[in-house]
Amino acid sequence: MSTAVITLNKGRRPHLTRLLEGLGRGAPPDAGIVVEMGGDDAPLPALPFPVKRVPFPHPGLPLAAARNAGRRAATADTLIFLDVDCIPSAGLVAGLSRAVAEQDGLICCEIGYLPAGAVTDGWQETDLERLGQPHPVRTFPPADAVAPAPQPGLFWSLAFAVRAATYDRLGGFDENFTGYGAEDTDLAFRADAAGVPILFLGGPRAYHQHHPGYDPPLQHFRDIVANATRFHARHGLWPMDGWLDGFARLGLIDADRSGGIMVRRGPTPEEMAAARLPDERPL
Repeated sequence: MSTAVITLNKGRRPHLTRLLEGLGRGAPPDAGIVVEMGGDDAPLPALPFPVKRVPFPHPGLPLAAARNAGRRAATADTLIFLDVDCIPSAGLVAGLSRAVAEQDGLICCEIGYLPAGAVTDGWQETDLERLGQPHPVRTFPPADAVAPAPQPGLFWSLAFAVRAATYDRLGGFDENFTGYGAEDTDLAFRADAAGVPILFLGGPRAYHQHHPGYDPPLQHFRDIVANATRFHARHGLWPMDGWLDGFARLGLIDADRSGGIMVRRGPTPEEMAAARLPDERPL
């Protein structure tokens, strides 16, 4: 089965370069697809696999639509979606491809979150393995084993694989989710309802390159509120509830969501600055 790795780029050229470098260090995919949301057309480094760049200029972060554009550009049997801030381990493509051939599901790999300054020119995977911290609420099985996720809400889109035919059967990401937030949880809930399991693969990892983060993510306030409302209308529960609770504590929305989300105001620049995570925190 052929494999394509799909990633989205908007102003993340250094991250993209390391992602592609990581793919080239292992068993490479049959193709790479880079959806260029920010108009980047500078030449890419020489790589041991073909890369197709898909122009998709758009304001904001139309993640669902951009991932679907990447899928349309791919002709492979297996799709691996990898966020641009991830560096794949040498065995990631082979491991995920093998798992998808054996299991028809949405298959997530483990992520090692890197602190600021962890990735420099000449990086070595052994250093990333040593420095990468696992996510605190996702537990992965031993190497080469596949286990069901405890619940579909633990699916993450930053590094997962799926059969192209299954992706198409599910309809891909719902483009009614605009901007940032909940489009991946919606895909997982729809997959679960259709009998497509959410699975965790032990062993190969992707390493998340550090970039500025916010808790709660006030930079995506409007998108999160709109997408949470859309998700609730479809599935009957609130996604991203920790972030919504954080918005409520700041007085941006009402704490009571029984009648929907009542927006009081937007975040101030001072609140944005206070929500910025320190660089020493990898996630």
